Amino acid sequence: MKRLGKWLLGILVVLVGAFLLLRTPDTDPAAMKAKYGAAPSQFVDLGGGLTVHLRDEGARDAPVLVLLHGSNADLHTWGPWTSRLTDQYRVIRFDQIGHGLTGADPRGSYLLEDYVDTVERVAQKLGLTSFVLAGNSMGGGIAARYAIAHPERLRGLVLVDAGGAPETAKGSGNIGFTLARTPGVKLLMRSITPRRVIERSLKQTIVDDALVTDAMVDRYWELLRYPGNRAATAIRFGRPRTPFTPQELAAIQVPTLIQWGELDPLTTVDGARFFNQGIAGSTLKIYPGIGHIPMEEAPDATVADLKLFLASLPPAKAAP
Repeated sequence: MKRLGKWLLGILVVLVGAFLLLRTPDTDPAAMKAKYGAAPSQFVDLGGGLTVHLRDEGARDAPVLVLLHGSNADLHTWGPWTSRLTDQYRVIRFDQIGHGLTGADPRGSYLLEDYVDTVERVAQKLGLTSFVLAGNSMGGGIAARYAIAHPERLRGLVLVDAGGAPETAKGSGNIGFTLARTPGVKLLMRSITPRRVIERSLKQTIVDDALVTDAMVDRYWELLRYPGNRAATAIRFGRPRTPFTPQELAAIQVPTLIQWGELDPLTTVDGARFFNQGIAGSTLKIYPGIGHIPMEEAPDATVADLKLFLASLPPAKAAP
């Protein structure tokens, strides 16, 4: 019996030692804000204890474009679009709850409705009465849900490899998302998040490995470890996926552009066709040789198609 107790104690010591050795602590908020939150960043108080990290660029009287990033990304993913658009448009992007420098949501539920509500609170705070909403991956699912809930605010909708397609469109995925959905492992990932896992996940998401720079990997890795973000990720990935129904997509009446990477490993082009068939009058653009993040992988081609779409929209409504 004593031998068994010593054996179990030895295993416990090894496990504790391994945990301490592999543990990757949260990043320091002040250091992260200095590195990723410099001008033109703003930290906007939305009330209820929630302050979002936001960038609002371009002329204030220009047509407005609001950009929503995907899961475990941040507003910097839209940098290639922003640099190509602010000469004609007012571009607003922000770190969503549980992401980037926004960090944890005080309510802590991270339902799709919470993300839609955050978009609406940002719109109200900035006095936006009419805008185009674009979203990538998870952000695309949020944008589509916002279009259903608040059609009166939108001039147009842009879905970039959007979340919310049925299981039949599921691709091979990436290692980070797979681990985040694995029971037990996802709890460990609140404390153990190796940089190499983030690098591998990005290289499985983006077709051209050369685009996955050290700076990109560091940004994803450091901001995932911003206080509260890993716990938020575990909560989100712990919930079952709920795809849009044909009836929900039919309710989207605003002009819609769908942009999709042909080689998207997370959601195949069947997802693009699902949205295109479900949203009446939508326009579909598929980019050969591109993965899940077309705005970073093919910024020139995606912005060119985006500008044509934006130019085709009716004029923005004047503020009351």
